Amino acid sequence: MILGIDIGGSGVKGAPVDVASGTLAAERYRIPTPQPADVTGVVGAAREVAATFGVADRVGITFPGVVVDGVTRTAANVDHSWLDAPAAELFGAAIGRPVVVLNDADAAGIAEVEFGAGKGQRGLTMMLTFGTGIGSALFLDGKLIPNSELGHLELHGHDAEVRASDRAREVEDLDWHHWAHRVQEYLRHLEALFQPSLFIVGGGVSKKADRFLPMIKLRTPIVPAQLQNNAGIIGAAVAAAASG
Repeated sequence: MILGIDIGGSGVKGAPVDVASGTLAAERYRIPTPQPADVTGVVGAAREVAATFGVADRVGITFPGVVVDGVTRTAANVDHSWLDAPAAELFGAAIGRPVVVLNDADAAGIAEVEFGAGKGQRGLTMMLTFGTGIGSALFLDGKLIPNSELGHLELHGHDAEVRASDRAREVEDLDWHHWAHRVQEYLRHLEALFQPSLFIVGGGVSKKADRFLPMIKLRTPIVPAQLQNNAGIIGAAVAAAASG
């Protein structure tokens, strides 16, 4: 059994995954993300999710920040105790199985490129997840370029995610038209820098893609993610399976 666990700002959720078909092999289990989302609390939450499904062969876990060789290097939207934490080692010790830890947007992108909106896509594919912040995942001819963190590109003197994340839409009470304009401005900036072949829009807001995508005008094709809230779990499991 390959288990995927997705650590989000509001919930920690996981499920066993059929990595051949990209589907969940059981109903996912979710618990609230501990507050504060420090190392001890989040590792304990992941252990609880993993224990629900029995002993896994391998476990993949997503993290909302840069992950290099199993170590978490940034902590923009989580507790600062995660800075330079040996995450793969900590999760592995708690769960008792081999663990792969990767950036959450990278995991969602892996799922979309393997099984969803980016399958078979050549050239540069950019997956962008709009939620608490903006996550990004880059794929060149289907191969991941990890830890891109393009939500932190500066736009009008601020991180792009400060203006164009889904949280910004909610906090500022923006209607869909005004938020779509901000997202379009951000994506046009990315277009000018990278000349991608395809944009994939993910995160929770992708379930409402019909409300805003038609208002966004770009040269680059743009499509909603197909796997939506399960993408992180599936991508984490695929990464774990590939490491075995």
